[in-house]
Amino acid sequence: MRDSMSLLKTSRKYHKWLMAFIGMQFVIWSFTGAYMVFINIDYIHGDTLVNNAQDKIDPQEIKYPLQTLLQQHPGAADIKLGRYLDKHVYRFKLTDKKVLIDASNGQIIPSLSREQAEHAAQYYYTGTGDIDSSELFSEHAPFDLNPAALPAWQVNFTDFGSPTIYVSAETGLLMGKRHDFWRLFDWMFRFHVMDYDKGEIDNSLLFWFTLLGILSSIFGLVLVYFRVFRKEAADLTPPTANKNNNLEGAA
Repeated sequence: MRDSMSLLKTSRKYHKWLMAFIGMQFVIWSFTGAYMVFINIDYIHGDTLVNNAQDKIDPQEIKYPLQTLLQQHPGAADIKLGRYLDKHVYRFKLTDKKVLIDASNGQIIPSLSREQAEHAAQYYYTGTGDIDSSELFSEHAPFDLNPAALPAWQVNFTDFGSPTIYVSAETGLLMGKRHDFWRLFDWMFRFHVMDYDKGEIDNSLLFWFTLLGILSSIFGLVLVYFRVFRKEAADLTPPTANKNNNLEGAA
């Protein structure tokens, strides 16, 4: 009996203080988790913002053969044939640079100007809003763009949710599509995994809070046991002492 009471007091004490310490994070986990579950993930990814149709390649438009490209650019690697707006182009890596070549004449297409980047963004974008602003990022990426995508143009539109299209300044490729709900989702995820800088799930803060949460749950289960099951057992125990007293009085 004494051991049971000691376990009950210890569990109540540690459960109370642990929940006082990590209780707010439990609320944050619940709120951020609910947002990430109930919001459609395809919408969050911005799939509805861009045209996902595959561009068709017309072989008749390829006047600059791959063999010639390899002869003129022997260090070319990761060569891909695709479209850039209304042009057929080759995209490849040359040392540390990304190169864009017109597949009709072999001319190198220089880095995109602001006007070309806005034209490309409008080509990818499915909305009806106008362009609000555009900015070139060459060294430091904004928080919603992978630094590996630099240099890239950020083109912002005036539609609901402040949609943004990122276009590679070197290749003209779509590098990202964002809106306010994606940005909110990103912050929700960071608060959920308790990494407020990069959003990495493998971090010590999350590990220790998870461990404390498990310990608090164990103490809580002990309290539930004493509150429910031990109480039911006590209620089902026959009052033998009262019966004995009644019998003695009757005698």
